[in-house]
Amino acid sequence: MCTTMTMSNYNKKVLLGMSGGIDSSSAAIILQEKGFEVIGVTFIQRTFKSMEEAVADAKRIADMLKIEHFVMDLREEFEQEIVHYFYTEYEKGRTPNPCVRCNKEIKYKRFLEEADKRGIHNISSGQYARVMKEDSGYLVKKAKNVSKDQSYYLYNLQEKDLNRVIFPLGELDSKEQARQLLKSRGVEFYQKKESQEICFIKDEKYIAFIEQYFDPKAKLGNFVDVNGNVLGKHEGIHKYTIGQRKGLGIALGTPHYVLDINPENNNVTLGLSNQLEKSGCYLSDYNIIYDNYDLNEKEFSCKIRYSARESLALISRVGDQLFVEFKDKTRAVTPGQSLVFYDGDVLVGGGIIDKTV
Repeated sequence: MCTTMTMSNYNKKVLLGMSGGIDSSSAAIILQEKGFEVIGVTFIQRTFKSMEEAVADAKRIADMLKIEHFVMDLREEFEQEIVHYFYTEYEKGRTPNPCVRCNKEIKYKRFLEEADKRGIHNISSGQYARVMKEDSGYLVKKAKNVSKDQSYYLYNLQEKDLNRVIFPLGELDSKEQARQLLKSRGVEFYQKKESQEICFIKDEKYIAFIEQYFDPKAKLGNFVDVNGNVLGKHEGIHKYTIGQRKGLGIALGTPHYVLDINPENNNVTLGLSNQLEKSGCYLSDYNIIYDNYDLNEKEFSCKIRYSARESLALISRVGDQLFVEFKDKTRAVTPGQSLVFYDGDVLVGGGIIDKTV
């Protein structure tokens, strides 16, 4: 039987990542109400000026709750691990997932290191997910509010660390509960708009952002069909993603979609909707959360991107990769994105989509 984690599982100190937003602010209140000694931390990933409002709001909540709050300057690590990865993936004709990488290389890695330095056992965030304790150990599970579930981004967590990770919002029924919690405490920004942007790119202008790092003219090339016949010119492989239909800038009489992007010759292959369907894919840089987990003879629910519907698949190890065989063909499986897989509502693992079949 699964039970939600209790105080007996932890010491009373917890290091909470505070972005100054609704979720992490309400997480601070919930943790404190549960009797934890909360220490808040806001990390700076680009410039201090761009983070002024976030830091100010985080400090406001910390002062209100009378908790310690500090700032970590992670600009150097963020540039190396996230920004460099982000634009080089687009250079390669792939579609990156910076939030997954940030969770792995920045958020949980650095938070755990900082917690250890400060003698703090637990770490926490305002993400919607759950860690549950079972007789056999700890499990990462989907949030109670499935529509807000963010477990997709957490597949790189390690089993050895799960007894230290707390997700206070995992049991909430809705985002509105988090807002009302802040309102009840007199927090003025309880109606703050929820950001949907990549945190280091303003106004979702990612094309202009990545073109600072390479010559966009070097990415120009041809639209081709599946037989290699030239259909027209395109504006650069970094402007397209698998499954894209709108904004292609070419009229072919019937709706066409991006099927493939080749960084070697800059060809972007276009085709019909049914040609997007794939029977499987290979995952690189994968992680299975639980030690000695047996993948064989199990059918998993998979998500090929955060917003995708789940599809059933068998998963097996092939060399240093995982092979995912979909029960039914799946559309727009995109190299560079993360595929994660679940056993029921338990997150088992995931990896980066490398190639499709």
